[in-house]
Parts: sequence; structure tokens; C-alpha cells
Amino acid sequence: MKRLSIYLISLLLAIGNIYAQQTDSLFAYNDSSRMIKRPWRAAFQSIGLNIGVWAFDCYAMNEKFAKISLRSIRRNINNGLVWDNDNFSTNLLAHPYNGSLYFSSARANGLNFWGSVPYSIAGSMMWEICGEAEPPAINDLLSTSIAGVALGEVSYRLSSLILDDSKQGVNRFFREFVGTLVSPVRGINRLFTGDAWKVRHKYNMYHDYNKYPVKFSAAIGNRYMVDDNHLFRNSNSPYLEFDVLYGDPLKENTHYPFDYFSLNSVFNLGGNQPVIGSINLLAKLYGKYLEPIPEHKMFIGLFQHFDFYDSGLLVDGSKNIPFKISEAVAFGLGMIYQFPTTNKVNIRQSSFLNGILLGGSLTDYYKWIDRNYNMGSGYSIKNCTSIGFGKYGNFELNLQHYRIFTWVGYENKNIAGIDSLYLNVQGDKGSAWLTVINPKMGINLSPNLLMTAGLYYYLRNTYYAYYRKNVFYRTFEVRFGLRYSF
Repeated sequence: MKRLSIYLISLLLAIGNIYAQQTDSLFAYNDSSRMIKRPWRAAFQSIGLNIGVWAFDCYAMNEKFAKISLRSIRRNINNGLVWDNDNFSTNLLAHPYNGSLYFSSARANGLNFWGSVPYSIAGSMMWEICGEAEPPAINDLLSTSIAGVALGEVSYRLSSLILDDSKQGVNRFFREFVGTLVSPVRGINRLFTGDAWKVRHKYNMYHDYNKYPVKFSAAIGNRYMVDDNHLFRNSNSPYLEFDVLYGDPLKENTHYPFDYFSLNSVFNLGGNQPVIGSINLLAKLYGKYLEPIPEHKMFIGLFQHFDFYDSGLLVDGSKNIPFKISEAVAFGLGMIYQFPTTNKVNIRQSSFLNGILLGGSLTDYYKWIDRNYNMGSGYSIKNCTSIGFGKYGNFELNLQHYRIFTWVGYENKNIAGIDSLYLNVQGDKGSAWLTVINPKMGINLSPNLLMTAGLYYYLRNTYYAYYRKNVFYRTFEVRFGLRYSF
């Protein structure tokens, strides 16, 4: 009997080992021949990216800032860093996106997360000093290099969900095309190496869904936004919303940065609102999984945050822009707590406290070149209570509070004789806070289709050091839509 037991155990272990080897052979990241690190090729691609963007700005767009020379490079080095006056989306969204391309050049060439971070920093420094005739900006360095890491890692991992080297024909073309849209540098790199069309039936997949589950949903609906809390002075804006929940922090296999992240993005399809309405990214950097009480699960860790809220004038003739708020570079502690799950109720609680190294907030006074917002640093507090009601639907309450302090003002300067490019201020000296209260619910129409409704209440309070009139502004919007979960 003892020999039989030993034999059975050995047989089971052997079968398990064979299954594991067969499973591992599916994924490209287990193929040592394809995971060779190529740091120099990554560096040349980052440099080439900067040269390509500069050439387009200089020769195709004939932009004045792209007319660089050795003299402009020396001037940039000697003058040092300033706070620039580009518009809100350029400084706090476009620059992080550009940084994601530098980061992706390293990831696409076999480097891991931490090994790719220097490429984002170096690419940003090269552009600020050599790519523009205007003085290098401290806000651009921060948003491009650090926020670029977050967007770069997310885009790299999302493209891995799409790629599959075993596919052929139209299916393969579609996957490569969409993967390139999600992570352009990786897609271009695959074209140069030939991976974009090579067919493999071993080491052909790039993501393990069993290890890192992914939930993706898309919603379409209408935003009813009111102007200055006046119910019948409003704007209707159709929208598209995308949600990605990557990984599960309440599993013990989340050992690496960004093994868990959540991403929400809203795109406006009409009205007076900017195309990109909001982007909210939360990603785990490091943490610990715990079970404080039987059947209770908890994750405590360090998270990186990227939040971007933008809006425009709601109605013609109004002077009110409801809100602009950003935490482009933010890190903090967080806790995700899962209560015991039953067939009827599933409750999850998430709380976060963050330090904001670079943020932005709408201003009522500072209007200089393209800027109508202040920059600064501060903190944010976030809380999310999510309740699932099984097959019936769900309810969620999100609370977000941002506080941005503007330290370097212009009020005590003689700005009449200062070149606008060298004004070097964060904006109106003072502070601003924005609170977003967001209850929302979904009713299941089918296993994958939900009818959704949400209320978003925005409160902005801005304190100015050199102006008597502080500004308290409040408004709200209501969203109705349909959400499909994949």
C-alpha cells in the first residue's frame, strides 16, 4: 500500500510538471531566446523618436520652438528649469503620453519595469534641452518621465492582451494594428524585427489570463452637465467610457509593479467639451496580501496614481469652466479590503492617501499664453465602496478629494519686463481643492449588459494669497448609459 501511494503521488507530480511545461510554452515571456535585453537598441529608438518629433515640428509644422541650434542648447543648459505656460492637456496629458513612448522603447526591447524607468527620464531630458528652443520646463520633466512610466507600463501590458503570434490573415492583421495603436513603439519594433508577421504555435501568447485576470467593459451614454449648479442651464454631451481592471490584488501572485491596475477613461463625442474628459489610473507598485480575519481578504501597499479631469465652457455666453484638476505625478499608501462573499452580496472597500508631486487646478485669475490653471503639489484622499448584488446589479460610491498648493506666484514680480517664456511661476499663489462625489449604479439587463446611472457632484474652492475674492464653485452632472462587459 505504501509503495502504491508513493507511485500515485509521483505520477500526479509528473503529470502536473508536464502540464506546467506545456502551459509555460504558450507564453512568449518564457522563451529565453526572445527575452534578450537590448538596451542600446532601446536607446537608439528613444533618440530616434525625439529626432522624428522634432523634424515633424520643424519642417512639417514650421513651429518656432523647433528652430533649435547649438546656441539654444547652450542657453537651455545655462538658464536651467522654468515652469512653462502650455495648455492643460499639453502639460498634464500629452507630455506623460510622450514619456510612455520612451518607456515602451525599453520594454519592447526586453527590459523589465525598473530597467525601463531611466529611458523615460533620459528621453525627457534630451527633449527639454535639445528638442526645443524654449527653456526646459520642470513640470515637463516630472510629467514626462514619471507619469510616462505609468502610461507606458499600462499600454505595454494592454497590448500584450491583444497580441497572439499563432493567428494569421485578417485576425493577425487586426491584432497587430490594434496592438500598435495601444503601444506604438512596441508595434513599430515588431515590424522591424519581423515579429509582426511570424507565425508561432509555441511561445505565441503574451498574457496569462489565469495568473492575471482581466475585466474590460465599455459604455456609451449621455452626460447632462449643468452650469454653476443651475439645473436648466446645461449641456448634453454623448460619451464613450472604457474600464479595465487588470489582475487581482487579493491574490498572492501579484509580486511585480503594475501586476494590478485599474484604468477608467471617458471620451466626449460632442458638445463643447474636450474629447478626452477624464483619465483615472491606479496601479500597485508594491504591497502585502493579508487575511486579518478568516474569509476576509486585504491588500496594503504603495500605489502610483494618475488622474486627469478636463472640461470646457458648458453653454455659450457663460464664463464658467466647471473644473480642471490633475495629479500627474502622485504616490501613496492604499488599502483594498474584501468582505466575505455570498451569493447575494459582494462588498469591497478601497481607501488611498497620496502625496501629489505635480498637479494642476483651474484658476480664476492667471491667464498667461495658453495657461488658465495653476500648477503645484499637494495631496489627495480617495475612497471607493463597491457592492455587488449578484445577478441583479451593483452600486458604487466614489469620493475623491484633491488639494493643490501653488507655491511660486507672479504677484510680487514686475512682469512687464519679463519674457513670457521665462516668467517661471506656478500660477496664482494660493491653494485649491476639488471634491468629487460620485454615487453610481448598474442594473443587469443580461449577464454582460448593464443599464447605468451616475451622479457626479463637483465642488471647487480656491484660495488666493494676493486676491481678496476667493472662489467657491459647485456643479453637477448626471450620466445615463449602457455598459457591456467582455
